[in-house]
Amino acid sequence: MRLMIRPPQRTALLWVTALLIAFAALLSAPSSGFAAPAPPPGPDRFGINLVKYTAYEWLLVTFKDNSVACEISVDYAGQPTITDVYIDCGDKTTDAWIAQKPCLDPSHPQFCDGYYIYFTGSRPAEHEVAVELPAPSVRLELEDCSPVASLSTSLCESSPRLILTAQEPLAEFVITRIEGSLNGQSFFCDAPICPIRLAPTTDKGVLLEFWAYSSFGDSSLRFTAQVRVTQADFGNPDITSWYVDVLSSQWQGQALASCAQSWGILPPVGGPPAWLATPSDVNDLKSEVPYDYLAEKLIRQGIADASMCPSGGLAPDGGVNACGQLAARPAVTDWQNQFDGLILSIAQTKGVPAQLLKNLFGRESQFWPGGIQAAGDTGLGQLTEKGADTTLFWNPIFYHEFCPLVLSGDACNADYHDLEDENRELLRYSLVNSVNATCAACPLGIDIDRANYSIAVFANTLVANCEQAAQIVWNYSSKKRASQLNISYEDMWKLTLVNYHAGGGCLAESLDQITDKTKINWDTVSTHLTGICRSAVDYVNDISNSP
Repeated sequence: MRLMIRPPQRTALLWVTALLIAFAALLSAPSSGFAAPAPPPGPDRFGINLVKYTAYEWLLVTFKDNSVACEISVDYAGQPTITDVYIDCGDKTTDAWIAQKPCLDPSHPQFCDGYYIYFTGSRPAEHEVAVELPAPSVRLELEDCSPVASLSTSLCESSPRLILTAQEPLAEFVITRIEGSLNGQSFFCDAPICPIRLAPTTDKGVLLEFWAYSSFGDSSLRFTAQVRVTQADFGNPDITSWYVDVLSSQWQGQALASCAQSWGILPPVGGPPAWLATPSDVNDLKSEVPYDYLAEKLIRQGIADASMCPSGGLAPDGGVNACGQLAARPAVTDWQNQFDGLILSIAQTKGVPAQLLKNLFGRESQFWPGGIQAAGDTGLGQLTEKGADTTLFWNPIFYHEFCPLVLSGDACNADYHDLEDENRELLRYSLVNSVNATCAACPLGIDIDRANYSIAVFANTLVANCEQAAQIVWNYSSKKRASQLNISYEDMWKLTLVNYHAGGGCLAESLDQITDKTKINWDTVSTHLTGICRSAVDYVNDISNSP
């Protein structure tokens, strides 16, 4: 297989215009500075793969005089299809071949009308296959700054510089120029590396647009970033530092807290609140909440000893009495913290706040993974079939990872919403079952391995809900990104929890009742949650008020 690179296919006028503009900029501007950049044309490159194959040759021949009507070549063994005949012989000949009467006297074919097909042999051949070639890209990183993982930000001890580095993936070509604008002010660099000095911004940050040109004759995509720079003296006015947050698909530094990319919202300066944090030390996730339901389960399973208590620590209604709760306290504390290491690891991998994930488990199941409610809520995070549908639809990356574990063949090549109803139902059932840690034959009646696996499922479910919540907000606000609304990062997470607990219908109904769509936030949404949706208010408050 050989690859031949073809030049861009844009019109000559476009490229002459772009080259003249670039040439004028070179004459009038230094190698790094400010000028008015032309809009980038974008990537426009493809190559031709020469693929070797075996060609099978056929002839379409007349019965009467054995004259060749046409030659047919296919790349597979077996008789050509009608489509192949149409391609090589044309529609008139093919139609006549299809409509002809069968030759009933094969011993005297010269008396038959029409054609017969005849295989002549095979030969080595090659044909061209068009392939899209990789385009230039530009990555962003900070110079001499340190990531602060616990705050999801970067800290710079001196005035920060953002480094734009362009990459040309084709070895025979090079990056010729980087252009863009920062907060509306244009810049360019006649080099593959372009440093930009950053100044303090507002809390919402400023817009950075950037792209790169290649000697191939095209450019990268037009990338964007939201950049925020905040000065901080930490109580000592003689020492100034800077927090820098960058929200972009091209960012190579400290990852921001989850869902920020799809929302287009930067977390609060200096990091998110405690309930949305992902600590660097697992010990910071430790909790000592005296969960009654968990205490009862641990007493019944013999993990907690409440034999000295009245009725063995259990209340007449099946719960736990005060003595039983006190006796079970050490076991309750140990149990609720046994998942912390896995929660932290998965939170860092999936990009969801670790503390939020732990708070959610505490609110939903009190960390007893074998719980199944009458409505079908299952596992640590109480997943339902509707919740599974949300996960599979709104988190396509997870769907394509999970689907092959359930469906065989090529079924998973289709998106979730394109599957047959029975396959979607099977996937939903399988996902709910995957977080059900109930196991009669296991110690304590709990399959701890399945409980551990479920943590990643619930992390992916949170990601799906933040995507769905974002879409609902955009639908009812007529805005494409949350940055165009007066809504905070923390409030978007609260709306996501409404979506998780009560469903997208409740969130949509509350948004529909807000008259001034510019004032979509948790305060306005919570006042419009009514009826069965009202339970989401206490749900969100419980999770957000318990670190």
